[in-house]
Amino acid sequence: MSDRMAAYKVATGTPLNAVTHGGNLHEAAARYGIPYAQWLDLSTGINPHGYPVPPVPADVWRRLPDEGDGFAACAARYYGAPDAAHVLPVAGSQAAIRALPSLLPCARVGIAPLTYSEYAPAFEQAGHEVVQLDVSWDSLPEPLTHVVVVNPNNPTAEHLNAGKLLDWHAQLSARNGTLLIDEAFADTLPSASLAANTHRDGLIVLRSPGKFFGLAGARAGFVLAAPALLGALRRTLGAWTVSGPARHAVKAAFEDEVWQQQMRTRLAAESARLVSLLHAHGFATRSTPLFAWTDDARAAALHEALARRGVWTRLFTASGSVRFGLPANDAEWARFEESLREALR
Repeated sequence: MSDRMAAYKVATGTPLNAVTHGGNLHEAAARYGIPYAQWLDLSTGINPHGYPVPPVPADVWRRLPDEGDGFAACAARYYGAPDAAHVLPVAGSQAAIRALPSLLPCARVGIAPLTYSEYAPAFEQAGHEVVQLDVSWDSLPEPLTHVVVVNPNNPTAEHLNAGKLLDWHAQLSARNGTLLIDEAFADTLPSASLAANTHRDGLIVLRSPGKFFGLAGARAGFVLAAPALLGALRRTLGAWTVSGPARHAVKAAFEDEVWQQQMRTRLAAESARLVSLLHAHGFATRSTPLFAWTDDARAAALHEALARRGVWTRLFTASGSVRFGLPANDAEWARFEESLREALR
């Protein structure tokens, strides 16, 4: 990777409602004058082969969500958490990202310079001071009390091993601090998760079925942590955080181990195809099974050229880097390959 990332700093003073995300096709359609339905969306990193959700029974629509339905226990089994008491279902991990900072003592928070962009403004709004985290550190500087790590990182695909993270947690615990790990893209490598360690005070793991299962529209997520913290978060968020239909869909996905194994194999192959395609055009990349990322000097210009051809990728303006998701089928692969060739002429 280039050294241009070293100059990038955590963006501070960003209002929560000013953060941008992938999947914003209506904005792309308006900007480039291409109808919404004609876009190829590679901007999100969401699995294009979503889980085939079974029909939702009529009574699931009619009734209030039932917290005695075993949903948390099912999630605990899937993620490898200690038990259901260490799992709180929420309306997408986004709900937790906004609520958790206000439950932690205000302090200095380390966040990587290029990572999921909701964290810095959420912590700042709650009164914390956000500073740049260097993930190469072994020893965390004394002023740091809390640390946020997206693992694997979105968008750079960097992965920190469990030993390093547990060592960081030990350092922060000695300061009465907290290590928050966002594992939204960890389903393709479940053995790397720290979910089993969430009985430890000061360790929070966020999980989401949105990426791997392609269920982002369900707006379901999970906070894995010690029961005392989850109790405080539950009181903050209130009742019925996840709808009945979402619970039905996600529970079915978590219990379908055959689909999970087959999908991990499929995504690994498709990710290798994406990386090979980008390498063939001279782009160095980092990748997960769900996306590839490049900070090549041509990346921003490539994003623009692809957009003019109705192919939407995720541009990270401050770093001039681009993330590519997976095409869904042969026709989309062919279109992407052709658009890529044309854009680089």
